[in-house]
Amino acid sequence: KCSFQDWLPWSLLLLSLMCETSAFYVPGVAPINFHQNDPVEIKAVKLTSSRTQLPYEYYSLPFCQPSKITYKAENLGEVLRGDRIVNTPFQVLMNSEKKCEVLCSQSNKPVTLTVEQSRLVAERITEDYYVHLIADNLPVATRLELYSNRDSDDKKKEKDVQFEHGYRLGFTDVNKIYLHNHLSFILYYHREDMEEDQEHTYRVVRFEVIPQSIRLEDLKADEKSSCTLPEGTNSSPQEIDPTKENQLYFTYSVHWEESDIKWASRWDTYLTMSDVQIHWFSIINSVVVVFFLSGILSMIIIRTLRKDIANYNKEDDIEDTMEESGWKLVHGDVFRPPQYPMILSSLLGSGIQLFCMILIVIFVAMLGMLSPSSRGALMTTACFLFMFMGVFGGFSAGRLYRTLKGHRWKKGAFCTATLYPGVVFGICFVLNCFIWGKHSSGAVSALSTMVLWLCIVVRESPIPVVYLGYYYRLLKGSHMNTTTELRNQQIPRGASSLAGILTFGRHVHRALFIFSAIWENQFYYLFGFLFLVFIILVVSCSQISIVMVYFQLCAEDYRWWWRNFLVSGGSAFYVLVYAIFYFVNKLDIVEFIPSLLYFGYTALMVLSFWLLTGTIGFYAAYMFVRKIYAAVKID
Repeated sequence: KCSFQDWLPWSLLLLSLMCETSAFYVPGVAPINFHQNDPVEIKAVKLTSSRTQLPYEYYSLPFCQPSKITYKAENLGEVLRGDRIVNTPFQVLMNSEKKCEVLCSQSNKPVTLTVEQSRLVAERITEDYYVHLIADNLPVATRLELYSNRDSDDKKKEKDVQFEHGYRLGFTDVNKIYLHNHLSFILYYHREDMEEDQEHTYRVVRFEVIPQSIRLEDLKADEKSSCTLPEGTNSSPQEIDPTKENQLYFTYSVHWEESDIKWASRWDTYLTMSDVQIHWFSIINSVVVVFFLSGILSMIIIRTLRKDIANYNKEDDIEDTMEESGWKLVHGDVFRPPQYPMILSSLLGSGIQLFCMILIVIFVAMLGMLSPSSRGALMTTACFLFMFMGVFGGFSAGRLYRTLKGHRWKKGAFCTATLYPGVVFGICFVLNCFIWGKHSSGAVSALSTMVLWLCIVVRESPIPVVYLGYYYRLLKGSHMNTTTELRNQQIPRGASSLAGILTFGRHVHRALFIFSAIWENQFYYLFGFLFLVFIILVVSCSQISIVMVYFQLCAEDYRWWWRNFLVSGGSAFYVLVYAIFYFVNKLDIVEFIPSLLYFGYTALMVLSFWLLTGTIGFYAAYMFVRKIYAAVKID
């Protein structure tokens, strides 16, 4: 037997192995080698704002455009995220400096923004929009230097360098709106070791930008599209008046610096922005608490069950056998089919699909196979895995439905394949209509595409796959035939719906990081931590579910099927409560459509989390109930 002290060192070793994940690349993804003065293409991804949650494509604003606009072919994940990767007119050459260059300037004339364009730019600036560019598939970042000890002397102040994704479109000051019309690109390269007779090659390892706002009068441009920046702080920012036309220059400069960072580690700057010590502390705390409670609960329940089973199996005391009490009293009714067995089996089948999909995605991402350089790969993988996991969902749903004496297996398979995906599609379709009305790039562009997406997600793939799992399960027969029809006692209920707070309380520290990654456009790549948290979640749900179903059966209440499923998924309610708290205290969303998007997508996350935790708890309780009733002698 392994005690708690034996398990703790191994769990900490597993923690250290899984948390040492870094941003390495999948085999076969080769770096791009540049030679001196080779062009380095700057592409635009989208515009984002945490205040509106509505992404827009780059040329939705009157930026300078190249002679030919070319959009990159997006995968499913990029389309759903609102990415529209497009070329830009920035001319950047490897290891070649540019002091100041003017964009879209014809005969030394500035760009004139119409009243409508000025109003749109001013609106995007007041909504705190960020511009996202990429160079060699590396996203641009803005360096922020913060001082940790403000009260001390200037000499003792320590700089804390952080990076935020993209750059601010502009800023407001004293009710005036200013646009960042000059971009100072700072690109870092790593010089590769070559033989003496070979030309040096370079690789881009970091992409930074310093946005500036410089008014038209302070920029001096010539006919060769070159310009001169004002010296020092003598210049004034470029104001955008939304009530009239505005004239300005769009300019940029390029500076190159050599770096010791290797190409395989170039994403570390973007993925190590959050404090790792907080993750370590919270994870170790959760591991210790889970194993401690596991030891206590296991010891109490096992001792109690052994005592109960020993008393129930006494053959020499006829009086005790005749006067049954506790959980043995309901042995004839505990496997009686509940109400709506088809819906229950369908929901649990969808829960199995989610469980398998999440487990595989987190594990593969933990191994570094879903690098952030592959944009949209995580979401694309999750969507296709959910469809293919319909085999396991249909198998488990058919198994349970046959156990519950269900006979309409075709209708059950159809319900399993369409119930949860249908709800998800309905909510997404309604939200897409609002996004489409705002002309956001996050909307699926046409109704025909939405119909095609419906066919892919609901009709073409899951239903045949789920039917396959259902049919294979029916060929093997039912799982258990222990549904003896005995008396139907009126037994009081004893389960508590507050059990979900125990599960959520152990994982509340992860909610902040995940919500920040989703709603504040941050990278999240600590999948080593997340995998261990997922294991802790499975253990927590199983523990609480077993304890609750044991107390319920001891109260001589056999109606545990639905109640256990609802109680095990009760932590989803506290996720919703935390989402409301996060919306009120962390986000600055005041408009109707962004609020609708937030709560619409939050509803999908809460529903999915409820199915996941409810399924985990249900099957843990199901195996527990079968185990204890198989250990007693029943006349």
